[in-house]
Amino acid sequence: MTLRRIAQVCGGIYHGTEEAADREVAAVTTDSRQAAEGCLFVAVKGERVDGHSFIPSVFEKGALCVISEQELANPGGPWILVESSLQAIKDMAEFYRQQLDLRVVGITGSVGKTSTKEVIASVLAEKYSVMKTLGNFNNELGLPLTVFRMREEHQVAVLEMGISDFGEMHRLSKIARPDVCVITNIGQCHLEFLKDRDGILRAKSEIFDYLAEDGVVILNGDDDKLAAIREVKGIRPIFFGIESGREIYADEIEPKGLKGIGCHIHVGQESFSVQIPIPGYHMVLNALAATAVGTAMGLTLEQIRAGIEKLTSLGGRFHMIEKGSMVIIDDCYNANPVSMKASLDVLKDAEHRKVAILGDMFELGENTAELHAGVGTYAAKNQIDLLICVGEVSRHMAEAAFESGGCGEVLQVPTLAALLEVLPKLVQPDDTILVKASHGMHFEKVVERLQEI
Repeated sequence: MTLRRIAQVCGGIYHGTEEAADREVAAVTTDSRQAAEGCLFVAVKGERVDGHSFIPSVFEKGALCVISEQELANPGGPWILVESSLQAIKDMAEFYRQQLDLRVVGITGSVGKTSTKEVIASVLAEKYSVMKTLGNFNNELGLPLTVFRMREEHQVAVLEMGISDFGEMHRLSKIARPDVCVITNIGQCHLEFLKDRDGILRAKSEIFDYLAEDGVVILNGDDDKLAAIREVKGIRPIFFGIESGREIYADEIEPKGLKGIGCHIHVGQESFSVQIPIPGYHMVLNALAATAVGTAMGLTLEQIRAGIEKLTSLGGRFHMIEKGSMVIIDDCYNANPVSMKASLDVLKDAEHRKVAILGDMFELGENTAELHAGVGTYAAKNQIDLLICVGEVSRHMAEAAFESGGCGEVLQVPTLAALLEVLPKLVQPDDTILVKASHGMHFEKVVERLQEI
């Protein structure tokens, strides 16, 4: 990754000394705050901030080079002029990925990508040196930045791949070049652009476009759309699911309340019992996906069991927070109808008063009102003691829950600010409180407020 090679790869024009042109970059970043000695800073023009304005400061921090879409008069160091900084990042990441001798597990699906990634990474870490996607770095900017974190010592990279429109997964797959493809399900996310589940299936299936010739395809056999896939580039998929007809399946499922869920996993003629430390029926499917990946990559069943049981939760992803006798379920990173219902299924097993603070779900297309109402009906079915619906479209959730009559109390709050103001008066010391909404609702502020009470 010398400056000379980077300029060639991204079709840029290098400006700097010949001596500097043969130096290798130590890291790649688009965040000026993370700029450090020897890094390459890529100036990206965002909706709110233009990275070009930080070019002088990154050179002061020791940056080796800058990639810019603009002509620079007095840059302070070597720079590469490109037509598109974002395309340059993708081109560099594609080149860099192909220089490394490691196996890539690519994960996509409508729901459960992050939690499935975490279980798979935890399992594979029992045998390999693993690098995984951090945070929400799963799109056309985040995935390349994740790829740049790969190092020679890594044997496996577990990459989450998220999209919202056609063509995006094709471009992500071109960068990741997966050896193993995992699809968790085909749900109802991004209907605004992909229209229906068939459209979602087509868009997600683009992950196969750059699958290795000797690759492995692992699919949720309980999903009707995925179960219909018979082969991918001549490769027969491995199906996992709850039903016994799958190659890898689970039975003897036993919820442990908020402490997790137990099950017995079957792999061919062999099997093992495992205690998954994060609650929720969906976690069984995640563990099955991880078992399929682990089996395909040569782990023993004992290694797979150990990896599943070492799993820890992430902030914003069904993370349990104990505040005195109050339990806060921080699941606020993102939301869609399927994941909302799955989280409500877990909440219903709480010992004390069950409180759900739910907010708007985005990118659901023309069925937005109906899908929100469906969550409200489901909350009533699970007999939530207090349902607080926040946001403009969540009023449909509140109305449906109220009409169904199963909830102890239903409140509709128009804005996040209004909720934060009245929240201390709504909760009680022994409550178990689920906090969930689409990321743009900024419900992390609700979690912070609850911890202050």
